[in-house]
Amino acid sequence: MRDRFISTTTALLDEDPRLAVVLADISATGFDRAAAAHPDRVLNVGIREQLLIGAAGGIALTGMRPIAHTFASFLIERPFEQVKLDLGHQGVGAVLVSALGSYDWPAGGRTHMSPADIALLDTLPGWTVHVPGHADEAELLLRDAAAGEGLVYVRLSAQSNAVARPITPGRFLTVRESGTGPVVIAVGPVLDDVLAATEGLDVTVLYAATVRPFDSAALRAALADGASADVVVVEPYLAGTSTPFASEALADRPHRVLGLGVAREELRHYGSMGEHIAAHGLDARSLRERISAWL
Repeated sequence: MRDRFISTTTALLDEDPRLAVVLADISATGFDRAAAAHPDRVLNVGIREQLLIGAAGGIALTGMRPIAHTFASFLIERPFEQVKLDLGHQGVGAVLVSALGSYDWPAGGRTHMSPADIALLDTLPGWTVHVPGHADEAELLLRDAAAGEGLVYVRLSAQSNAVARPITPGRFLTVRESGTGPVVIAVGPVLDDVLAATEGLDVTVLYAATVRPFDSAALRAALADGASADVVVVEPYLAGTSTPFASEALADRPHRVLGLGVAREELRHYGSMGEHIAAHGLDARSLRERISAWL
């Protein structure tokens, strides 16, 4: 996904003179050609993440649309005050594109893990949040974000589904349908494991490549009228991040919501990404056990 981000953004700089890219060393060499072609619109501030967001806010105040990029922990968590003030409080638009989400590079240690990034953004108003599950989806969502006006976070990952889905920005996609069963919402790159985990179960599977705004209408439409609603949300970041939004969507009817994702407890054994997925119970086998037991 990160390679596709670089190639797509390089093309967008050629296509749209309103765009500028702000970097903090991460992925900078990938933009060498773009920097040579557009030296005034590709800025590398070095390892200064607060300045990364501050510069993006300043660029936005001139009427341009900045795309700021670094690892998730350095893009959202470290400069959160600047995200809150230099973007949100100033009332400007920007696109933040991350890499290395919750556990993509475990050898980097806790400093390079950001399972709470979306939960943190949820404390601020007005953000659109995309979590693509495939490089093709990342390109579509990035192009949509670049063409827009508001505040957009695109969360990229090394984890990926095998194939892209025909997504529409802002909408959930029905991937598997049940007439009367519960609903499982799979966010971004966990879809393949969710589909494997729920094979043979009487559940509807919705795919969310955009989680904010939360597609309440799609969730309600997927649940049989009059029945109690059981909803499982599987997310590749902090468990329970989207459960309040699912509950709000169903506030007028009896319902249960189970949030599965990255545990709050810190894992201090830094293995592979796959080992972290399994340790958090997000592999297909673990998901089947957890979802079946709860239902």
